[in-house]
Amino acid sequence: MRYNPITIEIIEELRRIVGSKNVFSDEEKMEAYSHDETNAEEYGHMPEVVVTPTTAEEIAQIVKLANRELIPITPRGAGSGLSGGAIPIFGGILLSVEKMNKVLDIDYGNMMLTTETGIVTNEINALIKEKGLFYAGYPMSLETCYLGGNIAENAGGGRAVKYGVTGRYIMGMELVTPKGEIVNLGGKLSKDVTGYDLKQLVVGSEGTLGIVTKATIRLTGLPTAKSNLLVLYETPKAAIDTVPVIMAKGTIPTSMEFMDKLSVKTACEYLNESLPYQQAGAMLLIEIDGTNQEQVELEAEAIGDLCMENGAIEVYVADNYTTQERIWSVRRNIAEAFKVVSPIQSLEDIVVPIAAIPDIIPELDRISEKYDIKIPCYGHAGDGNLHATLVKNPDHTLEHWHEIEPKALRELYQVTKKLGGKISGEHGIGVKRKGYMLENMDPVELDLMKAIKKAWDPNYIMNPGKMFDLDESN
Repeated sequence: MRYNPITIEIIEELRRIVGSKNVFSDEEKMEAYSHDETNAEEYGHMPEVVVTPTTAEEIAQIVKLANRELIPITPRGAGSGLSGGAIPIFGGILLSVEKMNKVLDIDYGNMMLTTETGIVTNEINALIKEKGLFYAGYPMSLETCYLGGNIAENAGGGRAVKYGVTGRYIMGMELVTPKGEIVNLGGKLSKDVTGYDLKQLVVGSEGTLGIVTKATIRLTGLPTAKSNLLVLYETPKAAIDTVPVIMAKGTIPTSMEFMDKLSVKTACEYLNESLPYQQAGAMLLIEIDGTNQEQVELEAEAIGDLCMENGAIEVYVADNYTTQERIWSVRRNIAEAFKVVSPIQSLEDIVVPIAAIPDIIPELDRISEKYDIKIPCYGHAGDGNLHATLVKNPDHTLEHWHEIEPKALRELYQVTKKLGGKISGEHGIGVKRKGYMLENMDPVELDLMKAIKKAWDPNYIMNPGKMFDLDESN
């Protein structure tokens, strides 16, 4: 696609729409908006102008302007994404919802909350905790990410095993379409089959089908009891083999996180923490929650016994906040730890059926050995979503890394597809994985996606270049 550049006249028009203080184009201020959590040198791109509107009406006017002038718009939340979804790869307008962060309604009768989408996700739970409620659809990065970004990526996290991902809790939304129209989808309804469920089409669309400005989310009862198990195994395969066994027994854990030895060791060193990783090749971190502490402890004990029956070396119980926070801090900081130790890497989030999880581990070992790189593996084993991270060998040149990285990724994705999986379970496609979509998706399915994109966004101005490309024949 060919887009027109931002002119002084367009910047002036943007200022008239949102006010001068909400428009800036100096490179020093825009640099922070040129990348997300992917490698800035590899994927970053400067916008031509950044706007920070405060209403849906302002966004609608900006979108109409972009259509008229054929200028790309890149929506952005907190910029905490891991797929390049918020990077303005065609320049143009970077539209941040950071100033749209007001909670508009807390409806305790219907157990619903309506908020603007620039709110930090963690703030939602802080508001409703005293009422015994919580928003269960949040991801691991809840302290930094925005709800709007969670919706765009259909974000998941450690608790998705029991509670599901973002889309389960989005009951309604206000959307500015790629044509600049404002529409309300869904509402405070538990059931609705009145036509296509367009809100669920928008969830996970990575900002390519419009900008969600408000969302009505479903709340649920806050669990008051919790217990955690740290389970040690001799090998990663032994740990992974236990996952489907646990899932088949009826008690669904809140979380079931897998960590191989390299991941635990690196995070512990980063945090100056000590876990008994020396005697284990891998660990499972299992959380059980509920409203009755005695029942939760019984369920935890039963799962611990099951783990021991299936090859665990040891089961450690963390039944108080201090010990729970210690072990969860290790899990949450694995990605950050590897950034310090080896900043050049490819953080992946493949997903396979739960029963296929044991089959992926030897394939990771094979790819690691073939390309002489480390592939630490951790993630949400309870739903088959694993972060198999390709880490550059410090003895290799950067040129060699750029040569082998796509080859190793291609093999990883091929194995994942063969096992009935997909190339992304929660981080999304964005620009980082776009090139692999053609190889790992049914062409008919991809054509249907392109047809939807073209129908909703005929000028292809809404977050272009993400997930897939449209050519003139599309």
